[in-house]
Amino acid sequence: MGILRWLMAAVILGAAPAAAQVADLRSTTQFRVCADPANAPMSTRDGTGFENRLAQAFGEWLGVPVTYTWFPSGMGFIARTLRAGDCDVVMGYAQGDELVQNTNHYYTSVFGIVTRRDGDLAGVDHLTDPALKDHPIGVIAGSPPATIMAQAGLAKDMRGADLFVDRRVKDPVGDLIAGVKDGTLDAAVLWGPLAGPRVKDDPDLQFTPLLKETSGPKMFYRITMGVRLPEQEWKRQLNSLIRRHQDEIHAILRDAGVPLVDDYGKELIQ
Repeated sequence: MGILRWLMAAVILGAAPAAAQVADLRSTTQFRVCADPANAPMSTRDGTGFENRLAQAFGEWLGVPVTYTWFPSGMGFIARTLRAGDCDVVMGYAQGDELVQNTNHYYTSVFGIVTRRDGDLAGVDHLTDPALKDHPIGVIAGSPPATIMAQAGLAKDMRGADLFVDRRVKDPVGDLIAGVKDGTLDAAVLWGPLAGPRVKDDPDLQFTPLLKETSGPKMFYRITMGVRLPEQEWKRQLNSLIRRHQDEIHAILRDAGVPLVDDYGKELIQ
């Protein structure tokens, strides 16, 4: 459960098992989104996150207004939002978790390395590169690349940060990126949708996707929406919208700086 639990927190939620399932609660007059109010750059209360932009697009395609139920990601998120019937869809949900029913994935992204463009590690594109040794490297504790880094003998070089915090008051990903920028860290290994949008317009930093890993946990994950388990028709409706508007969805994500890869994590989608 460790890797999937980490990814749930990264993309939006991490939730505890909830109470009895509820069904047939979907609104037909609103696109009701369950979201964390401080999960930048994904969802934010001010609507500037890229998942906010995607939610707005889905509302327009459905012809209904978008409304939100806000709750911090973490323990109880699904129980207090989706399963309580207060909202009908969780944006940015990693494929394969049993707490919700997944739609088809609407993008696939990848972990990567944030470095300074003029730094010694600017050319690194895989975690077993000997160049990484003896350099302080930021990584989120428990994330998939942390396993590969430890196996590669980088444990002493890793500077871990905890993603399971209240992001209304703490910003672990932002802190790691700031460390690379000010030289406290030489690199940070981070989930693309969290890091890519933060560095895309920074003249000093770059994000290099990890497309060459051959062992250990995979570096790419497919991202879906989460809906209540019995709501098959609602899932089919969302799947239809994803299929018909995939190019527009990808355009929003690329504009935000999210690195997109093919379904096998082998090639970037331009």
